[in-house]
Amino acid sequence: MSAPVYIVGLGVISGIGNNVAEHLASFEQAKAGMGDITTLNTIHKGQLPVAEVKLSNEQLVATTGLPERSSRTALLSYVAAREALDDAGIPNLNSLRVGFVSANTVGGMDKSEDFYVQFHADDNKGKLRNIFDHECGSMTEIVADQLGIGDFITTVSTACSSSANSIFYGARLIRNDMLDVVVAGGVDSLTKLTLNGFNTLMILDKEFCKPFDENRAGLNLGEGAGYVVMVSDKVRSMLAKQPYCVISGYNNSNDAYHQTASSPDGTGSYMAMKGALDKAGLQPSDIDYINLHGTGTLNNDSAEGTAIKRLFDPEYPPVSSTKSFTGHTLGASGGVEAVFSVLAIKNQIIYPNLRFETQMSELSFKPETRFMKNQHIKHVMSNSFGFGGNCTSLIFSAV
Repeated sequence: MSAPVYIVGLGVISGIGNNVAEHLASFEQAKAGMGDITTLNTIHKGQLPVAEVKLSNEQLVATTGLPERSSRTALLSYVAAREALDDAGIPNLNSLRVGFVSANTVGGMDKSEDFYVQFHADDNKGKLRNIFDHECGSMTEIVADQLGIGDFITTVSTACSSSANSIFYGARLIRNDMLDVVVAGGVDSLTKLTLNGFNTLMILDKEFCKPFDENRAGLNLGEGAGYVVMVSDKVRSMLAKQPYCVISGYNNSNDAYHQTASSPDGTGSYMAMKGALDKAGLQPSDIDYINLHGTGTLNNDSAEGTAIKRLFDPEYPPVSSTKSFTGHTLGASGGVEAVFSVLAIKNQIIYPNLRFETQMSELSFKPETRFMKNQHIKHVMSNSFGFGGNCTSLIFSAV
C-alpha cells in the first residue's frame, strides 16, 4: 500500500479495564471481565453473565464532565476517544484536518429504555429530553463536540464489524488526502434490547464463554469502547513519539448468507482475510498473530475456523480470542480489538484464549492459552464478523 497510515494513539475501556494500562495488566493476570449483571436493570440478573465496565453512570459522568442525562454509550465513547487523542499528543491539532469516525449499534437505547419504563407506568412521567439523543449518530456528534473535532464526523453501524469498518474508512480518508488525522473505532453499551435479542437467538452462554472450544455453548455480552488515532506521514513527522505501527491491510466482504448466522464454509470470513492480505501485499505466512472474532457460538467459531484452515493450512500463526476476557462488545469489538492488536506489536505479546480445554474436532489448530511475552510480532490480523455476513479483517504492521 502506498501513502502509509500510522497509528499513533490508543484508547480503550471495557470490562477488564478503564484504560490501556489496566487492560495489559488484566491480560497478563488472566483476569476476565465477566460476572453477574450489576448496572443493567434486567430480569436476567443472576442468570446470564456479562462483561460490564466497572464504572457506574454516575462515575462516568464525574470522569467525563458530560451531562448527567448522557447515554452510557456516549460516556464510554468519550473516555476511550479522549485517552487515544491524549496518547497521540498531536501538536496544533486545530490547524489540521481532523475527523471522527465512530461506530455503535445501540445509540442512546439505554436512556430510551429507562424512559419507557416510567412512561408505561404513568404517561405523565418520563422526560423526553432524555431520549432526544436516541439514534446512533447522536452518540458520535456528542463525543466529537467534546473532543473539539468538526472537520469530518460520521457514524458506522454494520453490526459487529462496525468499528473495524470505521477504522479502515478512516484510513482511506487519510490515504486519499481528505484528512490529516482520524480518531476511529467504536462503542457499545449494554441494553435490555441487546441482551434480550441475543437471548432470543439462543446464543448466550450461561457460564463464562469458551471461544474455539469443542464444547463451547455461546457468547457472553460485553460493553466498552476502543479507538485508534491515525495520521498521515506529514503529521507523523511532526510528532515527538514514534508511531505504534501502520495499518497495512483491510477488507470488507459480505457473503449475505443469513441475517444472523455466518455461512458454514466461512466464505465471507475467507474473503475478508484474503482481501486484507492482498491489500497489504502479504502472504498468509507473514501473519504472526490473529486476533480471532471468536465469539464462542457454535456457528461463528466453526465458520471462522474453516476459513482460517482454508487460507493458512498447514502453517498456522498463533491465534486467540480476547472476547474470552471482554465478552462480545458488539459494535465496539473491532475498535477494542484493534487496540489489542496494536499493543501486541508494540509489546511483542500474544494474548491467551481463556477457558479453552478441547480442540474443535473439525480444525487442525487450537488457540493459545498462555500470555506469551518476547514474541516476534510484526504483522497482526484482527477479524470482526457481523450479522448479515458483513465481514471485515484489518492488518496492522510494525514500522
